[in-house]
Amino acid sequence: MKSLPLTLLATSIIAGSAIAATESPLAAQYNLDPNKAPSQNFDMTNWKINLPVLTTEGPRKGKTLEIAKEQLGDTKTPYVHPEWFYTDKESGAVVFVAPNDAPTTPNSKNTRSELRAMLATDYGEPSNNFVIASHPNASEYGAIGGELKATLSVDQVSESGKYSHNGAFGVVIGQIHAAKNEPLKIVYRKLPEHEHGSLVWNYELNPTKDLQNAKDENGKKLRKDIRHNVFGEYNLRQGSVDPKEGIKLGEIFSYSVNVEGDMMHLTFTKNPGTDNEIVKTFDVDLKAGNYQGHDVDQGYGNTWMYFKAGAYNQCNTKKSSASCEWRGMDAGDYVKASFYQLELNQ
Repeated sequence: MKSLPLTLLATSIIAGSAIAATESPLAAQYNLDPNKAPSQNFDMTNWKINLPVLTTEGPRKGKTLEIAKEQLGDTKTPYVHPEWFYTDKESGAVVFVAPNDAPTTPNSKNTRSELRAMLATDYGEPSNNFVIASHPNASEYGAIGGELKATLSVDQVSESGKYSHNGAFGVVIGQIHAAKNEPLKIVYRKLPEHEHGSLVWNYELNPTKDLQNAKDENGKKLRKDIRHNVFGEYNLRQGSVDPKEGIKLGEIFSYSVNVEGDMMHLTFTKNPGTDNEIVKTFDVDLKAGNYQGHDVDQGYGNTWMYFKAGAYNQCNTKKSSASCEWRGMDAGDYVKASFYQLELNQ
């Protein structure tokens, strides 16, 4: 699908919100204007976005739609997509939506409406990505560390999926991606029969190149996610008790990812800015390796990384995976996240 300027695509969306939106308490609280496009409420100048739409012409023909940082960050003719990336007409939040079945990026089976940090314009440039302080060639890269801060609600996860797979009913709302693996994935997951969902984060073990696809004696990949509960539990199954310490759909929470020196500092906040605020923190040495005694892990001291944020649907229709269905948007087979704060500092 060819991307369209605001004057052709977004005017009707934004104009329809002009009356009620400015009165929204959330819009006032987070200093958002529901009459504006995402790039006019949020700094998008160091992001590009992938959307679950097939490009039909140009150099990306046959691949998912990608909006480059120059276009995404433009505030004069700002970009929106009426289904997958737009401004909420009441709160002013930037909304990311991804259905269970749609075009995907080449190395994934899951759809996404997701930002990728772009410190430069060329993927191949070291200056496009960041490293930790002890990286042997740190001065060649775009940044040493950095911080991603977000305040958001998850408004929808897939209503279908295989309970035995942790990807079912889940969405990734923030990441650090490295050259091969991910030292961080922030995941929200809610079972259909539950009122509350669970917020967790994953650290992916990073083996040496020759062991990236190796398996242990039980046939399990050595490269795997180590999961950490924040609010709720990651591995709930059908019949599990509702995780009441978790987070409901539509409930606002926040996270902060601060990579400083060689350390990754994570902060998660439930009920932010209220008397019932609950804060949980985690610290990870990205250089150390041997994560939680897994000697296959080499750490992330010799690789480059970049931040991601948005809605990366973990529910796909492949029978070998989460076995989610695609019955349409009305049946709830999609994910949706609304960001009230999104700040990248690098």
